[in-house]
Amino acid sequence: MKFGRIIFANLFRKKVRLLLTIGSFAVALFLFAFLAVVKDAFGRGADLAGADRLVIINRVSIIQPIPLSYRDKILRIPGVKAITHNNWFGGIYKDKKNFFPQFVIDPENQRQVFPNLIVADDQWDAFLKDREGAIVGARTAQRFGWKIGDRIPIKATIYGAGAWEFNVRGIYHGQRPQDDETQFWFQWDGFQERISADQKGLTGWYVLRLNTPDDAVRVAKAIDDEFANSPYETRTQTESAFAANWVKQFGNIKLLILGIGAVVFFTLLLVTGNTMAIAVRERTGELAVFKAIGYSDRTVLFFVLAESLMISLAGGIVGLSWAVVVIPFLGKLVEGRMPPLFLSPIILGYGLLTAIIVGLVSGLLPGVSAMHMRVINALRRV
Repeated sequence: MKFGRIIFANLFRKKVRLLLTIGSFAVALFLFAFLAVVKDAFGRGADLAGADRLVIINRVSIIQPIPLSYRDKILRIPGVKAITHNNWFGGIYKDKKNFFPQFVIDPENQRQVFPNLIVADDQWDAFLKDREGAIVGARTAQRFGWKIGDRIPIKATIYGAGAWEFNVRGIYHGQRPQDDETQFWFQWDGFQERISADQKGLTGWYVLRLNTPDDAVRVAKAIDDEFANSPYETRTQTESAFAANWVKQFGNIKLLILGIGAVVFFTLLLVTGNTMAIAVRERTGELAVFKAIGYSDRTVLFFVLAESLMISLAGGIVGLSWAVVVIPFLGKLVEGRMPPLFLSPIILGYGLLTAIIVGLVSGLLPGVSAMHMRVINALRRV
Protein backbone atom coordinates (compact mmCIF):
# COMPACT_ATOMS: atom_id res chain seq x y z
CA MET A 1 0.00 0.00 0.00
CA LYS A 2 3.00 2.38 0.28
CA PHE A 3 2.81 2.88 -3.51
CA GLY A 4 -0.96 3.49 -3.43
CA ARG A 5 -0.78 7.24 -4.05
CA ILE A 6 1.44 6.76 -7.10
CA ILE A 7 -0.87 4.09 -8.55
CA PHE A 8 -4.04 6.13 -7.99
CA ALA A 9 -2.42 9.26 -9.41
CA ASN A 10 -1.59 7.33 -12.58
CA LEU A 11 -5.08 5.83 -12.78
CA PHE A 12 -6.91 9.14 -12.70
CA ARG A 13 -4.56 11.03 -14.96
CA LYS A 14 -6.84 10.43 -17.97
CA LYS A 15 -10.29 10.29 -16.38
CA VAL A 16 -12.30 9.95 -19.61
CA ARG A 17 -10.12 7.09 -20.86
CA LEU A 18 -10.35 5.42 -17.47
CA LEU A 19 -14.15 5.62 -17.42
CA LEU A 20 -14.45 4.34 -21.00
CA THR A 21 -12.13 1.41 -20.26
CA ILE A 22 -13.98 0.49 -17.07
CA GLY A 23 -17.32 0.84 -18.90
CA SER A 24 -16.17 -1.45 -21.71
CA PHE A 25 -14.93 -3.96 -19.15
CA ALA A 26 -18.21 -3.77 -17.22
CA VAL A 27 -20.32 -4.41 -20.32
CA ALA A 28 -18.13 -7.37 -21.27
CA LEU A 29 -18.31 -8.88 -17.76
CA PHE A 30 -22.07 -8.42 -17.70
CA LEU A 31 -22.28 -10.28 -21.03
CA PHE A 32 -19.98 -12.97 -19.62
CA ALA A 33 -22.28 -13.45 -16.60
CA PHE A 34 -25.42 -13.51 -18.76
CA LEU A 35 -23.97 -16.11 -21.14
CA ALA A 36 -22.87 -18.24 -18.18
CA VAL A 37 -26.39 -18.04 -16.72
CA VAL A 38 -27.98 -19.07 -20.04
CA LYS A 39 -25.52 -21.96 -20.42
CA ASP A 40 -26.27 -23.02 -16.85
CA ALA A 41 -30.03 -22.79 -17.48
CA PHE A 42 -29.93 -25.11 -20.50
CA GLY A 43 -27.55 -27.55 -18.83
CA ARG A 44 -29.25 -27.51 -15.44
CA GLY A 45 -31.52 -30.46 -16.19
CA ALA A 46 -28.54 -32.73 -16.69
CA ASP A 47 -26.66 -31.26 -13.72
CA LEU A 48 -29.59 -31.64 -11.32
CA ALA A 49 -30.77 -35.00 -12.58
CA GLY A 50 -30.98 -37.70 -9.97
CA ALA A 51 -28.15 -40.21 -10.28
CA ASP A 52 -30.60 -42.91 -9.19
CA ARG A 53 -33.35 -42.12 -11.74
CA LEU A 54 -33.97 -43.58 -15.20
CA VAL A 55 -36.34 -42.28 -17.88
CA ILE A 56 -38.12 -44.74 -20.19
CA ILE A 57 -39.58 -43.46 -23.46
CA ASN A 58 -40.85 -45.02 -26.68
CA ARG A 59 -37.89 -46.08 -28.83
CA VAL A 60 -39.32 -44.20 -31.83
CA SER A 61 -39.86 -40.84 -30.16
CA ILE A 62 -40.94 -39.27 -26.90
CA ILE A 63 -44.17 -38.17 -28.55
CA GLN A 64 -45.10 -41.83 -29.06
CA PRO A 65 -46.84 -43.44 -26.04
CA ILE A 66 -46.02 -46.52 -23.98
CA PRO A 67 -48.61 -48.96 -22.56
CA LEU A 68 -49.48 -48.50 -18.91
CA SER A 69 -49.26 -52.28 -18.56
CA TYR A 70 -45.46 -52.03 -18.74
CA ARG A 71 -45.39 -50.61 -15.20
CA ASP A 72 -45.82 -53.89 -13.35
CA LYS A 73 -43.30 -55.67 -15.57
CA ILE A 74 -40.70 -52.97 -14.91
CA LEU A 75 -41.29 -53.12 -11.18
CA ARG A 76 -40.42 -56.84 -11.19
CA ILE A 77 -36.90 -56.13 -12.51
CA PRO A 78 -34.36 -56.37 -9.65
CA GLY A 79 -32.96 -52.99 -8.63
CA VAL A 80 -36.10 -50.92 -9.28
CA LYS A 81 -37.19 -49.11 -6.13
CA ALA A 82 -40.20 -47.07 -7.36
CA ILE A 83 -41.75 -46.04 -10.67
CA THR A 84 -44.11 -43.31 -11.82
CA HIS A 85 -45.50 -42.28 -15.19
CA ASN A 86 -46.17 -38.87 -16.77
CA ASN A 87 -48.06 -37.47 -19.74
CA TRP A 88 -47.49 -34.17 -21.48
CA PHE A 89 -50.72 -32.15 -21.62
CA GLY A 90 -49.68 -29.07 -23.59
CA GLY A 91 -52.66 -26.84 -22.79
CA ILE A 92 -52.96 -23.05 -22.99
CA TYR A 93 -53.73 -20.76 -20.09
CA LYS A 94 -55.54 -17.70 -21.52
CA ASP A 95 -52.82 -16.98 -24.11
CA LYS A 96 -50.13 -18.99 -25.93
CA LYS A 97 -47.49 -16.70 -24.41
CA ASN A 98 -48.35 -18.04 -20.96
CA PHE A 99 -46.44 -21.25 -21.50
CA PHE A 100 -45.59 -23.56 -18.59
CA PRO A 101 -45.13 -27.36 -18.56
CA GLN A 102 -48.25 -29.34 -17.63
CA PHE A 103 -47.99 -33.00 -16.71
CA VAL A 104 -50.52 -35.69 -15.94
CA ILE A 105 -48.93 -37.57 -13.04
CA ASP A 106 -49.32 -40.79 -11.13
CA PRO A 107 -50.11 -39.32 -7.68
CA GLU A 108 -49.43 -42.58 -5.82
CA ASN A 109 -45.74 -42.62 -6.76
CA GLN A 110 -44.76 -39.10 -7.83
CA ARG A 111 -43.29 -38.08 -4.49
CA GLN A 112 -41.42 -41.36 -4.07
CA VAL A 113 -39.62 -40.83 -7.39
CA PHE A 114 -39.10 -37.06 -7.05
CA PRO A 115 -38.39 -36.48 -3.34
CA ASN A 116 -36.58 -33.20 -4.14
CA LEU A 117 -39.88 -31.53 -5.13
CA ILE A 118 -41.58 -30.82 -1.82
CA VAL A 119 -45.34 -30.58 -1.23
CA ALA A 120 -46.81 -30.16 2.26
CA ASP A 121 -48.63 -33.30 3.43
CA ASP A 122 -51.96 -31.53 4.03
CA GLN A 123 -51.85 -30.03 0.53
CA TRP A 124 -51.01 -33.39 -1.01
CA ASP A 125 -53.90 -35.04 0.85
CA ALA A 126 -56.30 -32.38 -0.45
CA PHE A 127 -54.94 -32.99 -3.97
CA LEU A 128 -55.54 -36.74 -3.72
CA LYS A 129 -59.16 -36.23 -2.69
CA ASP A 130 -59.99 -33.96 -5.65
CA ARG A 131 -60.14 -35.46 -9.17
CA GLU A 132 -59.85 -31.91 -10.53
CA GLY A 133 -57.05 -31.00 -8.13
CA ALA A 134 -53.68 -29.63 -9.25
CA ILE A 135 -50.24 -29.06 -7.74
CA VAL A 136 -48.41 -25.99 -9.04
CA GLY A 137 -44.73 -25.07 -8.94
CA ALA A 138 -43.91 -22.06 -6.77
CA ARG A 139 -42.52 -20.00 -9.68
CA THR A 140 -45.60 -20.55 -11.83
CA ALA A 141 -47.92 -19.75 -8.91
CA GLN A 142 -46.01 -16.54 -8.28
CA ARG A 143 -45.95 -15.66 -11.99
CA PHE A 144 -49.75 -15.76 -12.33
CA GLY A 145 -50.65 -14.82 -8.77
CA TRP A 146 -52.30 -18.18 -8.09
CA LYS A 147 -53.05 -19.33 -4.57
CA ILE A 148 -54.48 -22.48 -3.04
CA GLY A 149 -58.19 -22.75 -3.79
CA ASP A 150 -58.08 -20.93 -7.14
CA ARG A 151 -59.82 -22.53 -10.11
CA ILE A 152 -57.64 -22.54 -13.22
CA PRO A 153 -59.01 -23.04 -16.77
CA ILE A 154 -56.58 -24.57 -19.28
CA LYS A 155 -57.57 -25.03 -22.91
CA ALA A 156 -56.70 -28.48 -24.26
CA THR A 157 -54.74 -28.64 -27.53
CA ILE A 158 -53.90 -32.35 -27.79
CA TYR A 159 -56.69 -34.12 -25.95
CA GLY A 160 -59.82 -32.76 -27.57
CA ALA A 161 -60.97 -29.18 -27.32
CA GLY A 162 -62.47 -26.91 -24.71
CA ALA A 163 -61.27 -25.82 -21.30
CA TRP A 164 -60.27 -28.21 -18.54
CA GLU A 165 -60.68 -26.63 -15.12
CA PHE A 166 -58.48 -27.44 -12.14
CA ASN A 167 -58.48 -26.53 -8.46
CA VAL A 168 -55.12 -25.50 -7.03
CA ARG A 169 -54.71 -27.79 -4.02
CA GLY A 170 -51.00 -27.39 -3.37
CA ILE A 171 -47.78 -25.58 -4.30
CA TYR A 172 -44.49 -27.45 -4.54
CA HIS A 173 -41.01 -26.10 -3.85
CA GLY A 174 -37.62 -27.44 -4.89
CA GLN A 175 -35.02 -28.37 -2.30
CA ARG A 176 -32.42 -26.35 -4.23
CA PRO A 177 -32.76 -22.88 -5.82
CA GLN A 178 -32.03 -24.41 -9.23
CA ASP A 179 -34.85 -26.98 -9.06
CA ASP A 180 -37.62 -26.59 -11.64
CA GLU A 181 -40.57 -24.88 -9.93
CA THR A 182 -42.57 -24.15 -13.10
CA GLN A 183 -44.54 -27.38 -13.57
CA PHE A 184 -48.28 -27.95 -13.24
CA TRP A 185 -49.42 -31.43 -12.15
CA PHE A 186 -52.88 -32.99 -12.23
CA GLN A 187 -54.24 -36.45 -11.61
CA TRP A 188 -54.07 -39.48 -13.88
CA ASP A 189 -57.54 -40.79 -12.95
CA GLY A 190 -59.28 -37.52 -13.76
CA PHE A 191 -57.36 -37.37 -17.04
CA GLN A 192 -58.42 -40.90 -18.02
CA GLU A 193 -62.07 -40.03 -17.51
CA ARG A 194 -61.95 -37.30 -20.15
CA ILE A 195 -59.84 -38.70 -22.98
CA SER A 196 -61.04 -40.87 -25.86
CA ALA A 197 -61.11 -44.68 -25.67
CA ASP A 198 -58.14 -45.14 -28.04
CA GLN A 199 -55.96 -42.97 -25.79
CA LYS A 200 -56.72 -44.81 -22.57
CA GLY A 201 -54.14 -47.17 -21.10
CA LEU A 202 -51.21 -45.33 -22.66
CA THR A 203 -48.71 -43.05 -20.97
CA GLY A 204 -46.04 -40.70 -22.24
CA TRP A 205 -43.01 -41.94 -20.32
CA TYR A 206 -41.91 -43.61 -17.12
CA VAL A 207 -39.45 -42.36 -14.52
CA LEU A 208 -38.07 -44.85 -12.00
CA ARG A 209 -35.81 -44.75 -8.98
CA LEU A 210 -33.13 -47.34 -8.44
CA ASN A 211 -31.97 -48.92 -5.23
CA THR A 212 -28.48 -47.72 -6.11
CA PRO A 213 -27.05 -45.71 -9.06
CA ASP A 214 -24.66 -48.59 -9.70
CA ASP A 215 -27.60 -50.58 -11.11
CA ALA A 216 -28.36 -48.01 -13.84
CA VAL A 217 -26.69 -49.75 -16.79
CA ARG A 218 -27.95 -53.22 -15.88
CA VAL A 219 -31.54 -52.12 -15.23
CA ALA A 220 -31.70 -49.99 -18.38
CA LYS A 221 -30.56 -52.94 -20.51
CA ALA A 222 -32.99 -55.29 -18.78
CA ILE A 223 -35.93 -52.98 -19.46
CA ASP A 224 -35.13 -52.50 -23.13
CA ASP A 225 -34.53 -56.24 -23.58
CA GLU A 226 -37.87 -56.98 -21.90
CA PHE A 227 -39.80 -55.03 -24.53
CA ALA A 228 -37.60 -55.69 -27.56
CA ASN A 229 -39.50 -56.70 -30.72
CA SER A 230 -42.81 -55.60 -29.16
CA PRO A 231 -45.15 -53.04 -30.77
CA TYR A 232 -43.90 -50.51 -28.21
CA GLU A 233 -40.14 -50.89 -27.89
CA THR A 234 -38.47 -48.73 -25.26
CA ARG A 235 -35.33 -46.65 -24.84
CA THR A 236 -34.13 -46.29 -21.27
CA GLN A 237 -31.63 -43.60 -20.25
CA THR A 238 -30.33 -42.04 -17.11
CA GLU A 239 -32.15 -38.84 -16.27
CA SER A 240 -29.04 -36.76 -16.97
CA ALA A 241 -28.61 -38.31 -20.44
CA PHE A 242 -32.29 -37.73 -21.18
CA ALA A 243 -32.03 -34.06 -20.15
CA ALA A 244 -28.85 -33.58 -22.20
CA ASN A 245 -30.48 -35.06 -25.32
CA TRP A 246 -33.49 -32.83 -24.82
CA VAL A 247 -31.29 -29.71 -24.76
CA LYS A 248 -29.52 -30.83 -27.95
CA GLN A 249 -32.79 -30.35 -29.82
CA PHE A 250 -32.25 -26.59 -29.46
CA GLY A 251 -28.83 -26.89 -31.14
CA ASN A 252 -25.33 -26.86 -29.71
CA ILE A 253 -26.03 -24.17 -27.13
CA LYS A 254 -22.84 -24.92 -25.20
CA LEU A 255 -20.55 -24.46 -28.22
CA LEU A 256 -22.30 -21.24 -29.22
CA ILE A 257 -21.98 -19.73 -25.75
CA LEU A 258 -18.36 -20.85 -25.34
CA GLY A 259 -17.54 -19.27 -28.71
CA ILE A 260 -19.11 -15.95 -27.73
CA GLY A 261 -17.43 -16.15 -24.33
CA ALA A 262 -14.02 -16.60 -25.97
CA VAL A 263 -14.62 -13.52 -28.12
CA VAL A 264 -15.59 -11.55 -25.01
CA PHE A 265 -12.44 -12.68 -23.19
CA PHE A 266 -10.08 -11.68 -26.00
CA THR A 267 -11.91 -8.37 -26.45
CA LEU A 268 -11.27 -7.63 -22.80
CA LEU A 269 -7.58 -8.44 -23.27
CA LEU A 270 -7.32 -6.13 -26.27
CA VAL A 271 -9.17 -3.22 -24.64
CA THR A 272 -7.31 -3.36 -21.33
CA GLY A 273 -3.98 -4.18 -22.94
CA ASN A 274 -4.28 -1.27 -25.36
CA THR A 275 -5.12 1.10 -22.51
CA MET A 276 -2.11 0.00 -20.50
CA ALA A 277 0.22 0.16 -23.52
CA ILE A 278 -0.82 3.78 -24.17
CA ALA A 279 -0.48 4.65 -20.48
CA VAL A 280 3.05 3.21 -20.29
CA ARG A 281 4.09 4.98 -23.49
CA GLU A 282 2.80 8.31 -22.13
CA ARG A 283 4.75 7.88 -18.90
CA THR A 284 8.03 6.67 -20.36
CA GLY A 285 9.92 9.60 -18.85
CA GLU A 286 8.39 9.17 -15.40
CA LEU A 287 9.14 5.47 -15.31
CA ALA A 288 12.72 6.23 -16.36
CA VAL A 289 13.04 8.72 -13.51
CA PHE A 290 11.72 6.12 -11.06
CA LYS A 291 14.39 3.71 -12.19
CA ALA A 292 17.06 6.43 -12.11
CA ILE A 293 16.34 7.30 -8.46
CA GLY A 294 16.53 3.67 -7.35
CA TYR A 295 13.21 1.95 -7.97
CA SER A 296 13.83 -1.64 -9.08
CA ASP A 297 12.65 -3.22 -12.30
CA ARG A 298 10.20 -5.36 -10.33
CA THR A 299 8.70 -2.26 -8.70
CA VAL A 300 8.11 -0.70 -12.11
CA LEU A 301 6.45 -3.92 -13.27
CA PHE A 302 4.34 -3.86 -10.10
CA PHE A 303 3.13 -0.29 -10.88
CA VAL A 304 1.86 -1.34 -14.31
CA LEU A 305 0.28 -4.62 -13.17
CA ALA A 306 -1.40 -2.97 -10.18
CA GLU A 307 -2.92 -0.28 -12.39
CA SER A 308 -4.14 -2.84 -14.91
CA LEU A 309 -5.56 -5.03 -12.15
CA MET A 310 -7.44 -2.15 -10.53
CA ILE A 311 -9.03 -1.20 -13.85
CA SER A 312 -10.14 -4.78 -14.49
CA LEU A 313 -11.43 -5.26 -10.95
CA ALA A 314 -13.38 -2.01 -11.06
CA GLY A 315 -14.93 -2.97 -14.40
CA GLY A 316 -15.58 -6.50 -13.21
CA ILE A 317 -17.31 -5.41 -10.03
CA VAL A 318 -19.49 -2.91 -11.91
CA GLY A 319 -20.40 -5.46 -14.60
CA LEU A 320 -21.21 -8.22 -12.13
CA SER A 321 -23.25 -5.77 -10.03
CA TRP A 322 -25.30 -5.02 -13.15
CA ALA A 323 -25.76 -8.75 -13.61
CA VAL A 324 -27.06 -9.19 -10.05
CA VAL A 325 -29.70 -6.51 -10.69
CA VAL A 326 -30.60 -7.12 -14.34
CA ILE A 327 -30.56 -10.91 -14.75
CA PRO A 328 -33.46 -11.58 -12.33
CA PHE A 329 -35.46 -8.97 -14.26
CA LEU A 330 -34.60 -10.64 -17.59
CA GLY A 331 -35.52 -13.99 -16.04
CA LYS A 332 -39.03 -12.72 -15.34
CA LEU A 333 -39.38 -11.42 -18.92
CA VAL A 334 -38.52 -14.82 -20.46
CA GLU A 335 -40.21 -16.91 -17.78
CA GLY A 336 -42.05 -19.82 -19.34
CA ARG A 337 -40.24 -19.46 -22.68
CA MET A 338 -36.90 -20.87 -21.55
CA PRO A 339 -35.45 -22.51 -18.42
CA PRO A 340 -35.30 -20.25 -15.33
CA LEU A 341 -32.29 -17.93 -15.18
CA PHE A 342 -30.37 -18.25 -11.92
CA LEU A 343 -27.23 -16.24 -11.16
CA SER A 344 -25.29 -18.45 -8.78
CA PRO A 345 -22.39 -17.38 -6.54
CA ILE A 346 -20.17 -19.72 -8.57
CA ILE A 347 -20.82 -17.70 -11.73
CA LEU A 348 -20.02 -14.46 -9.87
CA GLY A 349 -16.83 -16.07 -8.60
CA TYR A 350 -15.78 -17.12 -12.10
CA GLY A 351 -16.54 -13.62 -13.37
CA LEU A 352 -14.34 -12.03 -10.71
CA LEU A 353 -11.58 -14.56 -11.43
CA THR A 354 -11.82 -13.74 -15.14
CA ALA A 355 -11.45 -10.03 -14.34
CA ILE A 356 -8.32 -10.72 -12.28
CA ILE A 357 -6.76 -12.93 -14.99
CA VAL A 358 -7.51 -10.39 -17.73
CA GLY A 359 -6.09 -7.57 -15.62
CA LEU A 360 -2.84 -9.44 -14.97
CA VAL A 361 -2.40 -10.75 -18.52
CA SER A 362 -3.25 -7.46 -20.24
CA GLY A 363 -0.80 -5.55 -18.03
CA LEU A 364 1.98 -8.10 -18.37
CA LEU A 365 3.33 -7.15 -21.83
CA PRO A 366 3.41 -3.35 -21.21
CA GLY A 367 4.80 -4.03 -17.73
CA VAL A 368 7.64 -6.23 -18.98
CA SER A 369 8.43 -3.62 -21.62
CA ALA A 370 8.64 -0.93 -18.94
CA MET A 371 10.71 -3.20 -16.69
CA HIS A 372 13.36 -3.79 -19.38
CA MET A 373 13.41 -0.18 -20.52
CA ARG A 374 16.89 1.40 -20.39
CA VAL A 375 16.93 4.67 -18.47
CA ILE A 376 19.25 6.52 -20.83
CA ASN A 377 17.21 5.63 -23.91
CA ALA A 378 13.95 6.57 -22.21
CA LEU A 379 15.25 9.95 -21.04
CA ARG A 380 16.62 10.69 -24.51
CA ARG A 381 13.02 10.44 -25.84
CA VAL A 382 11.62 12.90 -23.27
